[in-house]
Formats: sequence, structure tokens, C-alpha cells
Amino acid sequence: MIIEPKIRGFICTTAHPVGCATNVQRQIDHVVVKGPVPSGFKRVLVLGCSTGYGLASRIVTTFGSGADTVGVSFERPPAEGKTASAGWYNNRAFEQRAKAAGRVAVTVEGDAFSNAIKAEAIEAVRTNLGQVDLIVYSVASPVRTDPVDGMTYRSAIKPYGSAVTSKTLNTGTGEVSEIAVEPATEEEAASTVKVMGGEDWELWIAALSEAGVLADGFQSLNYTYLGSELTWPIYHKGTLGKAKADLDRAAAAIRARFGAHAAHVVALKAVVTQASSAIPVVPLYGTLLIKVMDEMGIGEGTIEQIDRLFRVKLQGDIALDEDGRVRVDDWELSGIVQAELKKRWAALTTESLPALADLPKYRQEFLKLFGFGLGGVDYSADVDPQVVPAN
Repeated sequence: MIIEPKIRGFICTTAHPVGCATNVQRQIDHVVVKGPVPSGFKRVLVLGCSTGYGLASRIVTTFGSGADTVGVSFERPPAEGKTASAGWYNNRAFEQRAKAAGRVAVTVEGDAFSNAIKAEAIEAVRTNLGQVDLIVYSVASPVRTDPVDGMTYRSAIKPYGSAVTSKTLNTGTGEVSEIAVEPATEEEAASTVKVMGGEDWELWIAALSEAGVLADGFQSLNYTYLGSELTWPIYHKGTLGKAKADLDRAAAAIRARFGAHAAHVVALKAVVTQASSAIPVVPLYGTLLIKVMDEMGIGEGTIEQIDRLFRVKLQGDIALDEDGRVRVDDWELSGIVQAELKKRWAALTTESLPALADLPKYRQEFLKLFGFGLGGVDYSADVDPQVVPAN
């Protein structure tokens, strides 16, 4: 079939197997060209391994540090006349390339929140790695069913306490407008914490510990985004902020039980993801950030961020902020970048957007998540949606 992007709102419902494999290979190439990454992490479990920062972590540890990995992600396989999810293609492209490089790469696909998938992943670790030195938690989901009470919780990305009015962007039309977002209820805030807070991270560590598959001196990382003052009203000071605070609580609890380096929250920069595209205000900020950081020569995507995390930030005595977090959002939140962003934000209109921000690159980065818009891929070719091309 000829596969084209089908975008509905903030979702692309198709993915291109050749494009996804090409995107995975280019991330691998980025790491390999930069050379080996010194690391003691040789047995790695990545939760949320198929896209974005999770996929990048699997690539950097495998192709930079020679690690063997087990990954967990929730995917949609291909069906008659329908493509798989991008992550389904990414997982298989990664596995092919990792195994060709002589590394162990096993992927468990299913609901990472469930006890059944925890058990399956633990058995995969025991069988293929023995134990794990590093756990990367990069699960992004709007919904979580609690394995203890059986309740299904849904996150609500809203302000907390009072309504917020701000600028926002329709990424389809390029229109900049004002948006008013009503505050979350207490129930919505609590549900957001249940979905996006640290509880499941703690459950994973506890399950791995009980199964005896945590190596002595293991470390775990949980990825988060704190953001700029420009997005704080809808993000850091909203329901998401409450969830992020719960990550800090969970990290402290894990460290108290397992040691000072057992758990760290890692604050990363804003990048284009399907999840972030659905948050009011954030896509507009993202188009500005791309333009400003590229102009300053410090633009980073997911693979560049995670490469810098492992290659620089996790070497030697790890520098932490006052809350015990590792900061890789330092370039984004630097004074010079934020000053330029604030100046441009004040001047943003539909008419000024092309000069001040980079919506075309934002759209391109969004399509790349699903294997589209990559140079060197023949998108007019007839492809089998059930086949991921080898290297």
C-alpha cells in the first residue's frame, strides 16, 4: 500500500515502516559518529522504549555504551489495510540493528501499568540480562488503570486554582489566538497525579527488587519537563506540575530505600511529541524555542538531549539541583534563551509568526515521529505495512 500521513487533530493515525526505520537508523548514526559513551550501564530496562526520549535512551545505551536492553511499550500492530503504530515499527527496527551489532534487545509490548506486563518484563530481564544496572522510566500515557484498585484514571492538562488566559497556536492553520482554560477540579488534579506522578515508577522498582533482578548499585531515571515561565500557568503551576512534584516525592522515597543514587528525576528540554502537541500554549512555545535555539546554534532534538545526558551529565560526580534532579534543560532555560523567547512571545501574532518562530520545522518534527517527511525515503513506493526493512 501507499502510506501517507493522516492527521486528525493532534494525532497521526498512520505510520510509515521505511520512514520509522530510517529515523531509528539516523539516531543510531548520530551516536556512533560521536564515539563511545563511557558507562557502567550494561544491562538496561527502558519503560516507554518505542519513541521520543525512551527510544533515544535505548539507542544511546546500546550503541554508545554497548548495553543489552529490555524495553517495554504499548503498541498497535498492523492489521489488514492498516499500519501499525510508529512505536511498533521503531521497536523492530531497533531490535534488528541492535542484534546486528551483537547486542541483546528484547521488547515486551503491552500496558506497562499492569501487573501482567511487569511480570513478563521481569522474566525477560531474568532470562536475557540476569539483572539490571539502569532503569529508564519514560512512559507517556493519558490514561492509567491502577493495578491495585482496578480504577481507570485520566489525566487532565489544566491550570490549577484559577483560570488561565494565554496565547496558543493552531498548528494546522498557523493561527495565533487567545485561549482561556478553566481550572481543574480537585478530582481531575488527583487523577493527573495518579496517571503521570511517581506511583508506577515506585511499583516497578518494588517489583524488580522483589524479583531479585536489581543489580547492586542500580540507578533509575525518570524523565520530566519543568518548562519556562511562559508555559508555567498551564504546565508547571497546573495539574501537570502536581504530577511532576509527585515524581520528586517518589524519587526521594526510592533513594531512601535503595541508596543515594537509586533514583533521579531528569529534567529535559521541550521537544515535539504527540503528547505535547495536545497541550494548549505548549506548541506555540515549541515553535519559538526551535527557532531561537537553532539561531543560537544550540538546537537539540531527543537524540541530542539523551546523548548529552549520558555522555556529559551522568559522568563522574553527577551535578544535581536543589531538588536532586539532573538538569539537561539548562540550555533551554538559560537567561539568554529565555530573554529572547519572552521578547518574541510578546510580539507574537498570526502575521508575525513566520518571522519569529519556525512552524514548518515544528510540523516536520511532528511528521518524523511517524516516519514521514524524511529525506531519502520514497513515499510513493508501495510498501508492506507488516514488514520493517532491515538495515
